[in-house]
Amino acid sequence: MVYAVVRAGGRQEKVSVGTIVTLDRLKAQAGGSIQLPALLLVDGDKVTHEAEALAKVKVTATVLGNLRGPKIVIQKYKNKTGYKKRQGFRADLTRVQVTEIK
Repeated sequence: MVYAVVRAGGRQEKVSVGTIVTLDRLKAQAGGSIQLPALLLVDGDKVTHEAEALAKVKVTATVLGNLRGPKIVIQKYKNKTGYKKRQGFRADLTRVQVTEIK
């Protein structure tokens, strides 16, 4: 089995061909193609982790679309002062499907 660990939006994701991953918003249109930088490549028993070898590895993904994450409610409260604050947040996300690892 071939899989790679890629850097994606400040996090690391383990991907293989056909994997659908949700990342932080990328500047790419739906149907477009992007390259993800590989940090580790596993091909059966062979593990590649050296920087010069990983520079040749290309992980290609197709952008499926942009979406927004679930709403997160942020509440702050201080006892006995009458202070309370409520705020909402929804992250901008991009869904991609890995098409090729070579």
